[in-house]
Amino acid sequence: MEDVARQAGVSVATVSKVVNGRYGVSAATTARVHTVIAELGYETSLLARSLRSAHTGILGVLVAEFEPFSTELLKGVSGAMADTDYELLAFAGATHGETVGWERRSLRRLGGTLLDGAIIVTPTVVEPGAAMPVVAIDPHTGSHDVPTVESDNVGGARSAVEHLVGMGHTRIGMIRGREDLESARLREQGFRQAMAAAGLRVDETLLATGSFRAESAVGPAHLILDRKDRPTAVFAANDLMALRTVEVARQLGLRVPQDLSVVGFDNVPESAVSEPALTTVAQPLRDLGRTALDMLLTLLAGEELERTHVRLQTRLVTRASTAPPGPEGPR
Repeated sequence: MEDVARQAGVSVATVSKVVNGRYGVSAATTARVHTVIAELGYETSLLARSLRSAHTGILGVLVAEFEPFSTELLKGVSGAMADTDYELLAFAGATHGETVGWERRSLRRLGGTLLDGAIIVTPTVVEPGAAMPVVAIDPHTGSHDVPTVESDNVGGARSAVEHLVGMGHTRIGMIRGREDLESARLREQGFRQAMAAAGLRVDETLLATGSFRAESAVGPAHLILDRKDRPTAVFAANDLMALRTVEVARQLGLRVPQDLSVVGFDNVPESAVSEPALTTVAQPLRDLGRTALDMLLTLLAGEELERTHVRLQTRLVTRASTAPPGPEGPR
């Protein structure tokens, strides 16, 4: 600020008034100070700003890692930020293989000095613990008071299995998602509901658990597919695991969809360009991000939310990875 004041020919106090939008400075002087600030590349310290006003104007989106699901959510949040006075900080919090509690550590580091509020994606704890407004996307299992946004996981999973049953599949396996997430529990629930509604028995040996990461599907896919009585179709709880299941099927000499149909969940961009293109349940990923931001802004304005738990609709996207079972059955 001293450098700006010296070059603009004004006092440090005048620069402070201009930077903080206070009254008492002429329009001409204000313009001159802003010109010098631009020339010098001066930026206000976020820490100093928060110490003065307890407000930084920064909202955070905290994710475990940047992968297709969280990236699409970020696009939704970022697109909706244009109409606000806030800036966005995207932060990947899981480090060194950390799988539980990364959001608590991240909020302790960023909350109070850098962030005015945060959106947490797929948290690993029920209550992240924060002295600022927080909204969770794809919440953890269990009851909690954190406002949440999610998709219709039960309905989406039902539509995936109903699609397979409608094609003639009766022996259907599932690769489940992260057990501590509500979405994984609900997608399995939808799977079981659709099987029961079709009068089909769930073979528990055809169910295996991954973690929503692509590599976590390798073992479960081998367990389900590397057997004589393998299923003719597999529903994976997200697209990354579905796409890796297709790879494992190929390694085992199976053709998709001639020998094995595969359905995913999410509709991340990779699902449309895979070979074959993946049939999947589309979550409104960007809408999830926009909705979470709207809820966070409402909380920051000191207003009450009309709904603290919001559920958005899904839709089935049919592509080339599903077909009626072959006449010869498993081989």
